[in-house]
Amino acid sequence: MTPTVLILFVIGLGSLILGAELLVRGASQLAAAVGVSPLVIGLTIVAYGTSAPELAVSVKAGLSGQADIAVGNVVGSNIFNVLFILGVSALIAPLVVSQQLVRWDVPIMIGTSVLTLPLSSDGRIGFTDGLILTAGIVVYTALLIRLAKREKSQLVKDEYAREYAVKENGSPERKTRYVGFCLVGLLALVLGTRWFVDGAVALAVALGVSELVIGLTLVAAGTSLPEVFTSVIATIRGERDIAVGNVVGSNIFNILGILGISSLVTPSGLRVSEHLLWVDAPIMIGVAFACLPVFFTGFRIARWEGAIFLGYYVAYTVYLILKTTGDERGILPTFRTAMLWYVIPLTLLTLGVTTFRELRLKNPPLSD
Repeated sequence: MTPTVLILFVIGLGSLILGAELLVRGASQLAAAVGVSPLVIGLTIVAYGTSAPELAVSVKAGLSGQADIAVGNVVGSNIFNVLFILGVSALIAPLVVSQQLVRWDVPIMIGTSVLTLPLSSDGRIGFTDGLILTAGIVVYTALLIRLAKREKSQLVKDEYAREYAVKENGSPERKTRYVGFCLVGLLALVLGTRWFVDGAVALAVALGVSELVIGLTLVAAGTSLPEVFTSVIATIRGERDIAVGNVVGSNIFNILGILGISSLVTPSGLRVSEHLLWVDAPIMIGVAFACLPVFFTGFRIARWEGAIFLGYYVAYTVYLILKTTGDERGILPTFRTAMLWYVIPLTLLTLGVTTFRELRLKNPPLSD
């Protein structure tokens, strides 16, 4: 391992931290300046911006005839975003969840996730499917813009003006500065991701880690590093709407925007493998559904719920490694049985009980 590799790794890590800090700071102050909630900024500017690496990878893969990478990148990123990013962020500090997310954005995330099944049931996401998905992201963005305009109430303005010392909607110079923070932050995140992943791969090789494990972990999670650092920095700074909105908005954009655009620019459409259709996509859908009861209970993600999310991501990664290594007669059958018959049912039971208790608290039975 050369000193250059270590320097590249450190610079990449520093760029990711700096970029996330600038993006969160710029996004939160931009929300104050234009008089909308940080959640809307998190669902749009932050979410779409941090998904730029996924868009670049999927479009390039589609044009190169590597459809498995194009589609797998989106599905894998959505699983990673919820289980890993929300898990780590909630472990740092319990995440407060906006009611808007529970009522609108999470159901939309679930709906778009489910939509992937009928669109890819023939083994391909074609041009017409791409049109449907792309139209969906246009409509969703338009709805968010309309919501942002409705949010420009005096209450919101006063609240954020007090916090950030921004008068009214802020001067044009202030808005330009905040937009500049966002753009510089996004650029640093993109460059930092590339340097960090390249350095991490070289470091792992030098330590004797196999290429298979590197591909399933460092490279697979590499395009989601902007979301990771942005949500973690947002959580640390107390901007938890941005932390959660970034994940939910990114997942919606990944399916509607990235899959849609990738299938439009790929002449023969994106081929969908049977494993992805019957294993990974259902896991993505299940993860999306899991957000609803978790977000609903107290409108927060508690630390123990974050630990469950993170634990499931570790289990999913272990499953991928065992499956890829062809361990069909070794640990994999036992692992699969334990997950299907013990871990998942126990988790569903726990979520069901907590949701029922929440409903009982909100709607107590009438006394005689």
